[in-house]
Amino acid sequence: MSAVGRVVAGAGLLAAVALLPWLSGSDPALAVLRARSADQDPTPEQLAAVREELGLDQGPLPHLVHWLGGLPRGDAGVSWVSGAPVLPEVMTAFAVSATLMLGALVVTVVVAALVCARTVRLGGRLRLRQERSGAVAAFLAALPKFLLASLLATVFAVWLGWFPSSGWEGPSSMVLPALALGVPSGAVIGGLLDQSLPAVFTEQWVRFWHACGFPPSHIARHGLRAAVAGVLPQLLPTVVALVGGAVAVEKIFNIPGLGRLALDAAVARDLPPLQTATLVLVLLGVVAGVAVGAVRRRLLGPALRDGALPALNPPAPRPHRFVRRVGGTCVLVLLALVVAGLARDPLHVDTAARLAAPSIAHPLGTDALGRDLLARLGHGALRTTALALAVTVVSVLIGLLLGMTGRAGAGLTEVTSTLPAVLAGLLTTAVTGPSVWGAACAVCLVAWTPYAVQAAALFEQERATEHVRVSKSMGAGPVHLMRRSLLPAVLPAVVRNAVLRLPTTVLVLASLGFLGLGEQPPTPEWGRLLSENQPYLELAPWTVLAPAGALVLLSVVAVSGTTRTE
Repeated sequence: MSAVGRVVAGAGLLAAVALLPWLSGSDPALAVLRARSADQDPTPEQLAAVREELGLDQGPLPHLVHWLGGLPRGDAGVSWVSGAPVLPEVMTAFAVSATLMLGALVVTVVVAALVCARTVRLGGRLRLRQERSGAVAAFLAALPKFLLASLLATVFAVWLGWFPSSGWEGPSSMVLPALALGVPSGAVIGGLLDQSLPAVFTEQWVRFWHACGFPPSHIARHGLRAAVAGVLPQLLPTVVALVGGAVAVEKIFNIPGLGRLALDAAVARDLPPLQTATLVLVLLGVVAGVAVGAVRRRLLGPALRDGALPALNPPAPRPHRFVRRVGGTCVLVLLALVVAGLARDPLHVDTAARLAAPSIAHPLGTDALGRDLLARLGHGALRTTALALAVTVVSVLIGLLLGMTGRAGAGLTEVTSTLPAVLAGLLTTAVTGPSVWGAACAVCLVAWTPYAVQAAALFEQERATEHVRVSKSMGAGPVHLMRRSLLPAVLPAVVRNAVLRLPTTVLVLASLGFLGLGEQPPTPEWGRLLSENQPYLELAPWTVLAPAGALVLLSVVAVSGTTRTE
């Protein structure tokens, strides 16, 4: 069933990509010609020559059939823009992205280990009385990758000169981009793991092993193994995102990776390299999904098959005093910023005050046009949070529904996780036109995959527990099991995942707006503030610190609202 789903989903994605030059209703020959020569006013004769050369009048189907027919011979066609063979270019870009992905995965694992190290240590000694607040993980997860990349490049490449600021020349070129990609990803994985560990360390076997004299390190290792099985599926969207979704980081460090190649090809409507890059990403997603599933089943062992797994439900929660204080402080700060900003004009341009530092007149400074950042932050708060929450809710619902299908939806999830949000935005806005709702739909198309893989894994584990097996033997039906056992066990973990990814949703929406596919200027949306002011990070750091700080506060507030103690 999952193999059929992979084939169908992969074929559907490739077909959608093949339609991209024709979906928008614009002339694909115009995009190709401008990519070749940057001619802003091509003549009809030039356009006719490009159509005849590429056979664009034949439609997308002959091109797709011709491209597929050449793949068994190792021929992926030639670029419509450069005329160079596509396969060597794509394989070179994939090698760069794969190397960067491995480095970023190392950083991801290290950061995740650091985030949950205290919980593992205390849990192995039976001294775990309270969950972590999650503030550290929320702070790191809310860091925009492109902002972190710019900051690392400025400090460690330009100021200190320790690493190259651009290019791909050797191992030293991989350090800064791997940190920019791996730190936020590791915070998400580590935060999820940190919040699932307390439920593991309250199981009966932990107390029994401790009473029998097993060393704390042995208990901690086995507890970590049990918790990792539930979080491990999150590596699937993480791995693919590190390859295909690292466009901003690749552009900042001028890395010739696969994500950047796919984006450039999509913008230029250069179909052969775009189709080939998409196929490589699909194959990567399928291989990663199969590998992650095999490792997870290995970690769970025979208990998964025999229905002998412990329940996922953590102990009854009660609010944590420190969490309440942190969350309350962040709420007050956010409200103060928003209220103060609403009293100001976010569209007033004062060229005499361009990039002005924070002062009494402009408490958060001004941007490159002299607009007050406090005003733009306040007026963009409701729009930013409402849209991101709406996209997150829709994505969670889709993820839960597909997670319930188990292996039947695994193929669709693996393939869809390979689709970069920017490419989804191009496909969506080609039909709907550039708009905020088109961008929201594009994000919803891909944002459900982390929740689907997590929900599918947790549903499978909960179905393999002893209490579900007993309920079935007593005549409990599917609806009763779903309402009373499965959803209560799975939903809290999925919600925590969604909360940690909330700032990422804001930034993805902003990236689409920055490319002209979503929120348009001069809308004061937080993600757009980051995108617009990112070039001025070194000259005027306050232009990005204000929206970045607001995102961090929003993330900490959301995490604090979902964090509980035993």
